[in-house]
Amino acid sequence: MEATPGENGEQCQDKRGCFECCIKCLGGVPYASLVATILCFSGVALFCGCGHVALTGTVTILENHFSQVTSDHAMLTDVIQLMQYVIYGIASFFFLYGIILLAEGFYTTSAVKELHSEFKTTICGRCISGMFVFLTYILGVAWLGVFGFSAVPVFLFYNMWSTCAAMRSPMANLTNIDSICVDVRQYGIIPWNAVPGKACGSTLGDICNTNEFYLSYHLYIVACAGAGATVIALLIYMMATTYNFAVLKFKSREDCCTKF
Repeated sequence: MEATPGENGEQCQDKRGCFECCIKCLGGVPYASLVATILCFSGVALFCGCGHVALTGTVTILENHFSQVTSDHAMLTDVIQLMQYVIYGIASFFFLYGIILLAEGFYTTSAVKELHSEFKTTICGRCISGMFVFLTYILGVAWLGVFGFSAVPVFLFYNMWSTCAAMRSPMANLTNIDSICVDVRQYGIIPWNAVPGKACGSTLGDICNTNEFYLSYHLYIVACAGAGATVIALLIYMMATTYNFAVLKFKSREDCCTKF
C-alpha cells in the first residue's frame, strides 16, 4: 500500500525536526570541557599509575645497589611512601574535579541556554563559576611545578643510562671502564656516608641491565608526559571556565536589562 503525499510530507517534516533537534543537542555539548576532561583523566592516570610503580622500582634499585644500610635511606623511603599516598589523593581529587568542571561546562554553555529559555543566572551561580576559574588557575600553576619536578628523575635516570651506553659503545675505546662511575650521593638522594653510594664499571652496567632500572626509567618518562598532558588539560579548562564565567556575566546583565 503506497503512502499518500500528505503522509510523505509529514514523515519528511518529522525527520527534519529530529535532525534539527540532534543538531541542537550536539551544539549543547561543551567540546572544550569534554576534550579537557578526557586529556586530564588520561594525564593524571599516567602520572599517578606510572609514578607510583616507578617510585617503588627506585627504592628497590637504591636498596640493592647504592645503599645497603637501611638507616641510610630510611628518610628517602618515608618520603617516597608519602608521595605514593599523595598520588592516591591526586587521582581521586582530579577524578571528581574533572566531572564537576564537565558538568559546569554543560550547564553554562550558550547552546544550553538557547534550548532552555527560562535559564536565569543567579549571584550564587556566578560566584561558583568564578571560584572554578580561580581554582583552575591555581591548579594550573601547581601542575607546572609538578611537571618540572617529574622531569628530575627522568634527568637522573638518563644520566645513568647515557653513561652505560657510553661504556658499551665500540667508539668509546675505553681502557679502564672501572674508572667510570655514577655517584647518586651527589644528587642528595642518600647521605654521603651511605655505602657503597656509587656504582662503577661492570657493576654499573649490570644495574642498567636490570628490569627495575629499565622499567623505572621508562615509567618516569611516561609519568612526565602525563603531567604535561594534565597541564595542557588545565590550560583548556582555564579558557573554558573563563569563557563560561564571561557568558554568565553577560547573561546577568541581559536579565537586568530585560526587567525594565
